[in-house]
Amino acid sequence: MAKSLIIVESPAKAKTISRFLGRDYKVVASMGHVRDLPKSQLGIDIENGFLPKYITIRGKGSIIENLRKEAAKAKNILLATDPDREGEAISWHLAHLLEIPLESPCRVEFHEITKSAVSESLRHPRKIDMNLVDAQQARRILDRLVGYKISPILWRKVKWGLSAGRVQSAAVRMICDREKEIAEFVPEEYWTIEVELTDRDDGSVFKAKLHSRENEKISLKNREEVEKIVADLQNEVFIVAEVKKGERRRNPSPPFTTSTMQQEAARKLGFTAKKTMMIAQQLYEGLDIEGEGTVGLVTYIRTDSTRISEQAQKEAKEYILKNFGSEYIGGGASSQKPKKNIQDAHEAIRPTSVFRHPEAIKNSLTVDQYKLYKLIWERFVASQMAPAIYDTVSAEIRAGTYVFKASGSTLRFAGFMAVYTEGVDEETEKDEGLLPDLSKEQKLTLLKIIPEQHFTQPPPRFTEAMLVKALEERGIGRPSTYAPIIDTIQKRGYVKKEKGRFKPTELGQIVTEILKEYFSDIVDLDFTAEMENQLDKIESGEENWQRIVEAFYRPFEEKLKIAEEKIEEVKIEDEITEEKCEICGRNMVIKRGKYGEFMACSGFPECKNTKPLVEGTGVKCPVCGGDIVLRKSKKGRKFYGCGNYPDCEFIIWDPPCKDPCPHCGSLMVEKTTKKGTTTACTNPECGYKNQMEEG
Repeated sequence: MAKSLIIVESPAKAKTISRFLGRDYKVVASMGHVRDLPKSQLGIDIENGFLPKYITIRGKGSIIENLRKEAAKAKNILLATDPDREGEAISWHLAHLLEIPLESPCRVEFHEITKSAVSESLRHPRKIDMNLVDAQQARRILDRLVGYKISPILWRKVKWGLSAGRVQSAAVRMICDREKEIAEFVPEEYWTIEVELTDRDDGSVFKAKLHSRENEKISLKNREEVEKIVADLQNEVFIVAEVKKGERRRNPSPPFTTSTMQQEAARKLGFTAKKTMMIAQQLYEGLDIEGEGTVGLVTYIRTDSTRISEQAQKEAKEYILKNFGSEYIGGGASSQKPKKNIQDAHEAIRPTSVFRHPEAIKNSLTVDQYKLYKLIWERFVASQMAPAIYDTVSAEIRAGTYVFKASGSTLRFAGFMAVYTEGVDEETEKDEGLLPDLSKEQKLTLLKIIPEQHFTQPPPRFTEAMLVKALEERGIGRPSTYAPIIDTIQKRGYVKKEKGRFKPTELGQIVTEILKEYFSDIVDLDFTAEMENQLDKIESGEENWQRIVEAFYRPFEEKLKIAEEKIEEVKIEDEITEEKCEICGRNMVIKRGKYGEFMACSGFPECKNTKPLVEGTGVKCPVCGGDIVLRKSKKGRKFYGCGNYPDCEFIIWDPPCKDPCPHCGSLMVEKTTKKGTTTACTNPECGYKNQMEEG
């Protein structure tokens, strides 16, 4: 009997969906994209309406042939790629290859991969949305025009192998601009004065900060001003002028969008945006859960909406009522005001069932899957809970003509904070305890005057979380693009991470300056954001994709001609190291290749000696006593080996520990499994293991 054929992108997704459906369906995977623009040529007919030339992706021939065979046997075909622009485009390409009429209702969307959601979606197939396809085509064509037209100029003028991306270049510009702000920043001196006071009745000690003098706010710029005030205060009587008591409410954050999930996973888990999206995709597509089988754990993970379905809100309230009590039930995500220009096709990212507690399924997940699922689950539950309530008290204290202020707060009702609190990018002041029970006109005893010198600080470099937030706020990119943007600008060598923060390389700064001078639109943040708005209009059917591409390309074409004539060649010197070449004695330099940075002899081409750029671990080799260093294989996999290679060939795949085994003194390594991280002895005769504390 002929079956209905469902085509998805990945085998994991196919496996999960197959479990929900009966014998009437067969689910197969296209393994992602099946057609794309050719790599060896522009692939766009500029003079004929910018029509793209699509070809079958190399290596996909056998997959497409198999899809055609399955399609020939099927009574009908349903395309169930991801519910976004890119997924719509993949379905369109599949429809072309399988000769499915575009008028036929062949498209289904799974916003969560659960039995009920899949079954409901299959009851409502629709036609392929060509507005979504055209928006994706426009993005792809714009990116190809920028990349394939500017990159050859950069090869000839700066360095072979460089490339310029439409959105990535704007992101690099943000990092370069921040670096310039830091370099040009001039610190300014300022002072603060605090006093330590005590209540004579119960001996409580608290601090108050100098605020004003004779009703004018004080701004202290130098030591002389401070010393005069300190001298004045020595003889003053400190009297409570006013006391105010109240309460402060702290509302929960809304459920995750793609951006906020990436930010929070970076802050709390140390995940890169790329890693977060990879693990989130696994949670969405489905995992084998003990006692349940394969099931999708979270809703679709590319979204900028905080909307939550009524059913999900109802389940959350039921869970909160049962586990916390009625007083913990809040207004929920529906009370959150939506941002401008959000794509509200999908819900926020949430667990597919709030009753699937992270601890209950922990043994079925890897460590990283558990951490991210727990973060998503806690954020969602907290978003549906009541605000936290603080008791607050503030006091105004006078000392002659000087006014000091003190404040404090204590948590009275935890509310959503019983489950989760949002992380922060920079350190903020912590909530203080309440002040002692002060009363108006009460005299206080001065214990200490604390003058303190400060200097204004430059803006901080972007962390991954801060960069994602900045990209979203400026309207650069969309939920699906943040991770690729950040990954690409690092791979191209335009930026690097130092202590978890992005810093532009010399190459990144040179390329950005060239683009600012000759292709100002490409790195203009407002222009890039407006282009995203134009793509949104194509998606909504308000604009024609060819008109948008035409409007961009014609002025861009003129700039290409000017740049080709006027850009002068730029010589980028290799970074010279102190390390000597063991063959000829010249200094080694740092170069960048296909697999990242490496060291090469400065005497090239006379001397062609190269070796990996290594990172020390501070641990000694157990074989020869040399330093164990971090290396990378040709495929990019990390491993640890002796720095005396090739004389010593000791290698391990797990990170070495600085402390030796407490039982036998051998080298210990860190091992990560589904059950957590352990330290283990490398001596097979010992076998010592120790569970590490999380975090």
